[in-house]
Amino acid sequence: MRKYEVMYIIRPETEQESVQALTEKFQAIIGNGGEITKHDVIGKRRLAYEINKVRDGIYVLVHFNATPEVVNELDRVMKITDEVIRFLITKDVA
Repeated sequence: MRKYEVMYIIRPETEQESVQALTEKFQAIIGNGGEITKHDVIGKRRLAYEINKVRDGIYVLVHFNATPEVVNELDRVMKITDEVIRFLITKDVA
């Protein structure tokens, strides 16, 4: 297993219950073959630039250990989730 980091931005109009459900969904995907070492909901922040006429977003940062198959599944699910504006999965070098 390798160390990874994912940062994703959720639409700002998403309700708190939906944000919680969404983060739990992604945690379940990671937990199916990996382990989460750190999970942090940073909160609502202004984006550096406007994305599809959206200026704010709810930022979430997750550090985890997983196999490449888990990372591929997480990538696939995040791409088809409408509430996620942007996401980036990277290998954690530290």
